[in-house]
Amino acid sequence: MTGTDDDLSASRTLWELLGRRAARTPDALALVQGDDPGPTGADRRLTFGALREQAERTAAGLYELGVRPGDTVAWQLPTRIETVVLSFALARLGAVQTPLVPFYRDREAGHALRATEAGFFATPGLWRGYDHAAMAFRLALRMPAPPLVFTAYDTLPQGDPAILPPPPGDGAAVRWVYWTSGTTADPKGVLHTDRTLIAAGARLARALRPTPADMGSMAFPYAHVAGPDYTVMMLLCGFPALLMEHFALPAALDAYRRHGVTIAGGSTAFYSMFLAEQRKDPDRRIVPTLRLMAGGGAPKPPGLYHEVVRELGCRLTHGYGMTEAPMITMGDPDDTPENLATTEGRPAAGMEIRVVDAAGLPVPPGVDGDVRLRGEAVCRGYLDPAQTAEAFDADGFLRTGDRGRLTATGHLVLTGRAKDVIIRKGENISAREVEQLLQGHPAVEDAAVIGLPDPARGERVCAVVQQPAGAAPLTLDDIGTYLRGAGLAVHKVPEQLELVDALPRDTTLGKVLKHRLRERFSDG
Repeated sequence: MTGTDDDLSASRTLWELLGRRAARTPDALALVQGDDPGPTGADRRLTFGALREQAERTAAGLYELGVRPGDTVAWQLPTRIETVVLSFALARLGAVQTPLVPFYRDREAGHALRATEAGFFATPGLWRGYDHAAMAFRLALRMPAPPLVFTAYDTLPQGDPAILPPPPGDGAAVRWVYWTSGTTADPKGVLHTDRTLIAAGARLARALRPTPADMGSMAFPYAHVAGPDYTVMMLLCGFPALLMEHFALPAALDAYRRHGVTIAGGSTAFYSMFLAEQRKDPDRRIVPTLRLMAGGGAPKPPGLYHEVVRELGCRLTHGYGMTEAPMITMGDPDDTPENLATTEGRPAAGMEIRVVDAAGLPVPPGVDGDVRLRGEAVCRGYLDPAQTAEAFDADGFLRTGDRGRLTATGHLVLTGRAKDVIIRKGENISAREVEQLLQGHPAVEDAAVIGLPDPARGERVCAVVQQPAGAAPLTLDDIGTYLRGAGLAVHKVPEQLELVDALPRDTTLGKVLKHRLRERFSDG
């Protein structure tokens, strides 16, 4: 692994890992806030040494508030230096953290507070026009044992580290409860340990191979599981990252250029956003220092890979991860363009992928099946024991809910979600297969394919299409002719077409919210 030694990745806890990095390069830059300047107008910065010192003082302040090892603390904060400090302060105390993305509202946040019985709740107060503190107090009043609500945006609790108990030493204890994106049901609480998060970040570092000369970027919610995943990589390799509390283009480009970001990304939606900006002025690179885009969390059309490499002038590596296992596969920057464009990369060291048929038996390379995985970076289950029992098979493999196949070279190709398999007249249809073909149509900017209830067929295939500005409206005959010409089997051709201004996406990694499309068009 470039830029680190095995003794760092062998750290038992996140606090131990931060301590080792701070001891090794105390004056090296760790964090830069790109969209919230300090009193002098300059971007706020924090070194690795200062991050450890501030986190310990904040841990003492939290201890004076009553937070003790093992207590559950919920926090709903944007991507800020203070958020990183608070999270490491809680790691120093050995508290259980349950991060909530800032866009959660009463239903999701209330469910998380009740399910974890959190004793403390940190909010940003009034943030981007929404009063999070008011929501927190409103939710607290409905709980039998209300949590202590406090604001942790510009200032954090401070105290004397001399009052602190010894730091935790057991990295295998569950100290993190993350939340999956809810669809029609409540989000599921995913249980992680310091060691599962360190294992995920170490594998990301081995895949991307950053060096201390790099400048990374966090344009995604730090409360997402990608937050510690990326931070672990920074600690292992000793490079800094630009933090963006609110990422939007073109506004964020100034900070990216000012700080010479070399590694950017987040998900497929980020790639498309950068491409759209680059196309406004094709002859001028929007971020001249950018050498690598990397991300995951949503499918990547193969054509998008080639567009990014050609037009942005950088490499692109896309991976596969989920809240339950932040790092499963990642494209190798030195892999072939074909593999980088059409696969999610190979499994990281210590991660085992098994593709199985309907009976749970492994299938050979090249054959589609259900994707299951096992390894050090996999969560320890769910908050609800019944969900844990359902999610893991007898061999300890996690049922991901994804479908895919392994190639002869061990690369993973995802073909869709298990629940995205449309069953039309008894025949299984992969929604992802149809989507990938549709995304090659010049009058299609993005597409989602869903199954809708149909009395004659069981389900009918519906294509929901977002078109580029100025494109002539597509018709059902247009896409049928195109897909048949591309070799799609007739029974897979959509029988319903809906044109939308934009596909609905979640607020973390930009995944298309297909349940909303099903609700909207079921009566079409």
